Amino acid sequence: MSQIQPLTPSQRTLLDNLTRELFQTETSAFKHCNREADRLGDTPPALALRNVSAHAKVILEALPDLARRNDMVVSKGGMVVGELFSQLRDKMADMLIDSERSYRGTLLGARHGIDVVRLLQRFANAVANVELAQFCTSWLEQRVVLVQQLEEELRWFAEHADEAVKFARPLVSSLRAQTRSGSA
Repeated sequence: MSQIQPLTPSQRTLLDNLTRELFQTETSAFKHCNREADRLGDTPPALALRNVSAHAKVILEALPDLARRNDMVVSKGGMVVGELFSQLRDKMADMLIDSERSYRGTLLGARHGIDVVRLLQRFANAVANVELAQFCTSWLEQRVVLVQQLEEELRWFAEHADEAVKFARPLVSSLRAQTRSGSA
């Protein structure tokens, strides 16, 4: 561990909270970006989502060792919460919203992850944990570019309105079509 200062109880609590949140947000990024990409098929937004998911997968593989080396919690609970949020969104929320809104929700989650890592980086710098600060710098250098690509792909929805207004879940799309044809 590269930390040169002992942590206060408040610092320990903050580090534990941020670590759990990092495990959660990376699990969500890995799982949900893949699901969202599968829904969008062979489109530029789907490719951008797959790139975020691939980065999250690499991070999830490295995170437990980083956590152990730096006296951070290895948060299986954070990964479970990330999976739970992803499942709830997939099974419930995405049944009620269209494709474009679902994509923006995924983008919001990706931006949240950036905020978590920025705060973790500032914390690492404050407690002189060089390894953790370097991890955060590397993560941010890669993920910020990937999230900017997600943001740029919002234009695809503007250019493909028919796809943008489809429900994120195909079952609901077919129900919506049946409702429209029945009320005509």
